[in-house]
Amino acid sequence: MNKCLLFFLCLILFGSCAKDYRNQAEVYSNDFEQSNLTGISGGEIETFNNSKVLGRYNNSGFELSLSKLPEHDLVEISFDLYIHDAWDGNKEGEDGIVDGPDFWEMMLDGKSYIRTTFSNVPCGTGTFCEPQSYPHNYPNNNNNPKTGAANRNLPGVCNMAGVVGGTSLYKIVKQIKHSDQKLILKCVDQLKQSNAPDPKCDESWSVDNIKIKAIRL
Repeated sequence: MNKCLLFFLCLILFGSCAKDYRNQAEVYSNDFEQSNLTGISGGEIETFNNSKVLGRYNNSGFELSLSKLPEHDLVEISFDLYIHDAWDGNKEGEDGIVDGPDFWEMMLDGKSYIRTTFSNVPCGTGTFCEPQSYPHNYPNNNNNPKTGAANRNLPGVCNMAGVVGGTSLYKIVKQIKHSDQKLILKCVDQLKQSNAPDPKCDESWSVDNIKIKAIRL
């Protein structure tokens, strides 16, 4: 290929990348260190692992509402999701004890984009592993506990307080087609633990470092 032509093609490619980057606008960012719950309904603040987080939740969740978004074609939603203590993944239960499946769901403007299960059950040599659906949506049940976790070894909170591996961290990143000026992000769970005297101490979740970008193609 002619060297001059190759040079100009490279300029065009780099120029396109720069243009794409300039058309991204961060419309929301919150690490919750200032306990800022503006725009959030169902907001709760706790401290986990020396950092403030949104949560913890058990059979509940939160809703984040934004308005006056700039013109865009996509939104990118990212956050840290902490799965605390004894989540049972896809387990259906046995001997009359209902302790699963343990669902977590993310919705945007009322439409579900993630509906999955997580398992924090230890999985050692010769031990049956309670499977989870993540990183796929339920009812996929072929994944070992903590598949896709960015950190598998954080301390538990309550039922597994201080136990290394009692909490798993997942980095959630989702790009979704979206063009409205308003946006409603909702995260909820359906946790089952019929034999737990304190359900929130048995299983819970929290989030941190929420960022939302509006992207113009």
